[in-house]
Amino acid sequence: MRRNRIAAFAATATVIALGVSAAPAMAAPAASHASVQSAQSVQPAHSASRAADKTADKTADKTADKAAALRKAIDGLPDGAATAAQVRYKDKDLRWSGTSGEADVRTHAPVKGDERFRAGSITKTFTAAVALQLVHEGKLDLDGTVQHYLPGLLPAHYPDVKVGQLLNYTSGLPGGDTRGTPKTPDWDKGRYTTWDHRTLVQAGFGKPMEFTPGTQQHYSNIGYNVLGMLIEKVTGRTYEQELRDRVINRAGLKDTYSPGTSFRIKGRHTHGYEALKNADGTTRLVDTTEWDQSETWASGDLITTTADLDRFVSALFAGRIVPQQELKLMFTVPQVPQYESGKPAVYGSGLARVQLTKGGPVYWGKTGSRYGYLNGFAATQDGKQSLIYSVNSTDAKGENVTPDSRVGRIIAAGVGTPSA
Repeated sequence: MRRNRIAAFAATATVIALGVSAAPAMAAPAASHASVQSAQSVQPAHSASRAADKTADKTADKTADKAAALRKAIDGLPDGAATAAQVRYKDKDLRWSGTSGEADVRTHAPVKGDERFRAGSITKTFTAAVALQLVHEGKLDLDGTVQHYLPGLLPAHYPDVKVGQLLNYTSGLPGGDTRGTPKTPDWDKGRYTTWDHRTLVQAGFGKPMEFTPGTQQHYSNIGYNVLGMLIEKVTGRTYEQELRDRVINRAGLKDTYSPGTSFRIKGRHTHGYEALKNADGTTRLVDTTEWDQSETWASGDLITTTADLDRFVSALFAGRIVPQQELKLMFTVPQVPQYESGKPAVYGSGLARVQLTKGGPVYWGKTGSRYGYLNGFAATQDGKQSLIYSVNSTDAKGENVTPDSRVGRIIAAGVGTPSA
């Protein structure tokens, strides 16, 4: 694939192979740095059987191949489609983390792997965790209605909308047109606009309901912003306080926070960029890092790191964030069709079900994007295998994740079948 580089290439990677001897490190590009660590398998005093040796060799080969595929998937940044990438992968034999590209194309500062980024809709998984804790405590009822908890929020002619329907995207509530359209002159509409939560939620309520609640699934932000208001109503505290105490602190996340009305990112972070066409056909990059995220609030304003997402996913899937009874709801997809397409629903409460190949393993995860940031995580339900990524895409709100795209290659290398 032809790449239009916008600055010099920089990359770093770390690999830890568990219980096997690591293959020799491959020679890295001149501008990259890589290290390999392994936990050597302990052999008995007498020589191990040939069968055991062959098994160990096969495992070592697989981990080396996996590490090489992940490395290849992120190499070569920055290019015309992305400026940087941070990736973490783990399974029973391998712990791998890698970076590529530049955190800031102006200074050419290389990505080190601990930079914060805008998580986008991954925020919904965190919001779902808070709401489900409140369900467990009896402060919210899955069958309780928005009309009961927040009287007057919804138009009087709207039917009852249940808490459980907000969680699994089957509410039928219409969203508002609060943002510009990618690749149009108004793409950065409202960049520094601060939205009141109630005004944000009600922005689309001049429209009719999309469908009868509970009969279809439509992925959108509206339900999770209503959940943010519900969390504040039943706890008497801000959404940000509840998120911090119930999820961020409980999972031991050090670099994750909700920015509120601040349009900046604290501390070390990757810059986001949007590629725009000039009148003469050339392309320029616009720095999109500063952006008021109140337009997404409880559905998409989170700032985090790949290390923190790794900790969060491990804690969540192990039942240390949401009690097991309510955690099951995150892995339960309603048996309804998707809105408009008619395909089977794929979302549970805050998580999506992903099966890349027919009969292949099932992963649960979430993606999220803001201008300049394209992120995601996927893990098996037992948490033994997981992939975390953040790519600073220059077309994050419009990019189709195809097998040939940067994110597509990362997903294929991590939880799919790496191409030769």
